[in-house]
Amino acid sequence: MADLSTEDQKLVTLARATRARIGAAEGAAVRDTDGRTYAAATVDLPSLHLTAVQAVVAMAVASGSTGVDACVLLGDAQDLTEPDAAVLADFAGSTGVVVHLGDPRGTVAATVTP
Repeated sequence: MADLSTEDQKLVTLARATRARIGAAEGAAVRDTDGRTYAAATVDLPSLHLTAVQAVVAMAVASGSTGVDACVLLGDAQDLTEPDAAVLADFAGSTGVVVHLGDPRGTVAATVTP
């Protein structure tokens, strides 16, 4: 995490803690265009399936946010799925969303801008 800003390191901490707290497959955290942060984990119920990114964007939207500047996604997959990229693109702020991808322990392996 040495090359991440302090603000992005905070997102890593939030995503890691949220995922670990419930033992979810993924944890995600975002910083909105006003600087507020949100964290969520994978939702896997019989009647509702959301990735961590979808869940955290839904939380931001429901809280009145108008866009996202940065996202951290932690889990076993090392790529951003097309549905997650689409959700972030739909809700991006004035520029593209920076997405840091990492393992469940919080080690960031890649940074992308979908």
